[in-house]
Amino acid sequence: MSVKPRRKRLARLALGAAAVGALAWITATTGIPGGASQQPGPTALVADDAPGYAVEDFSYPQADKILAEKNILLKRGDGHITLADCAGGTGLLEILARNKVDKICFKVVGDSGWLTLEIPAVYAIKGNDYTTAVDMTVGTEEKSFDITKNAWTAVGEAADAEGRDHMLVEIRSSK
Repeated sequence: MSVKPRRKRLARLALGAAAVGALAWITATTGIPGGASQQPGPTALVADDAPGYAVEDFSYPQADKILAEKNILLKRGDGHITLADCAGGTGLLEILARNKVDKICFKVVGDSGWLTLEIPAVYAIKGNDYTTAVDMTVGTEEKSFDITKNAWTAVGEAADAEGRDHMLVEIRSSK
């Protein structure tokens, strides 16, 4: 027998022994059933404890807190129209509602945005630099209003011939 084939055979045996040793070590340290250790290791998989999938439902963050503190129901949106402090600067959408003492303001960012909400008795909205439209309901009827950029627009009861109370239900803005 020549020396070269013997070296190759010894190398294969050594490599195989190393692989078996590595597999034994992994089995012992991870707690794979049948291994030396039956305690789950840090890499043990448990389907019931695995985190679920992250699925965006577009719900407004902290909507419950805002409803409790400000009596404004913010439902869903894409995150580009957010409730803002009216003293926080310029370029805000400003909303006047008969049942609110102060204005309600929203900041718009990005190229476009949408927000579904419920604010009753809205009668005027001041636009910003965005093209904005709002949907309002009165009873079972839905009405849409285009908001004038950087000016006040009469909406809801102020724009209704019968002076009926309207609820703001959606804001859509785009550049």
